[in-house]
Amino acid sequence: MAYEKQEQLYEGKAKKVFATADPEIVIVSYKDDATAFNGLKKGTIVGKGVINNRMSNHMMRKLEAAGVPTHYVEELSDRETAVKKVSIVPLEVIIRNISAGSFAKRFGVEEGIVFDEPTIEFSYKNDDLGDPLMNAYHAVALKAATWEEIDLIKKYAFQVNDLLKGFLSSAVDLQLEDIGCVRHPDHHVNTSACHFHLRKDIYIQHREYQIQRIFIKALSRSSLS
Repeated sequence: MAYEKQEQLYEGKAKKVFATADPEIVIVSYKDDATAFNGLKKGTIVGKGVINNRMSNHMMRKLEAAGVPTHYVEELSDRETAVKKVSIVPLEVIIRNISAGSFAKRFGVEEGIVFDEPTIEFSYKNDDLGDPLMNAYHAVALKAATWEEIDLIKKYAFQVNDLLKGFLSSAVDLQLEDIGCVRHPDHHVNTSACHFHLRKDIYIQHREYQIQRIFIKALSRSSLS
């Protein structure tokens, strides 16, 4: 089906969202803007939006094949994709397989400890507040999510974590943000804002372009045309 952009509905740090003639479908257009530290540091990386689009869509297709519903509909161009219109739950969902970064600092442990089981934590998605940590009871009390949504988010977050650990063979530690965080009758998952923390010798945080280059190598290994 042919989708055409209409009025712009939203512009964020990494993308613009446009309406279409179908009220249930929007077009996401990925930008070349690069930000770090909740938007405090900004720049431009030529071609970043194209990589974001390709990477996100490839992952959506893999998630769908593994039984995880997503908002993906159709890739329209190098930079634009049609997706199902959803309402975001204001949580960041973080899965950790190994101690690193803020986790190691918070608990006073060394980086590189491999956990027997992955951990999960939530933060309130609010740049002005610095995305503070919150537990499930906080999220429900503040009406950021319902218990049903929390359970679905956990289910899909661990499922996505298992899938990506198998796909990204070089990834020892993997942090996912915005997993399962959409309100929709089918509980679609939006992974377009994922961050991947790779093994310690190439450990990266808030360096999106480097992460994407590593991921494109993974795409090449899987013979993506």
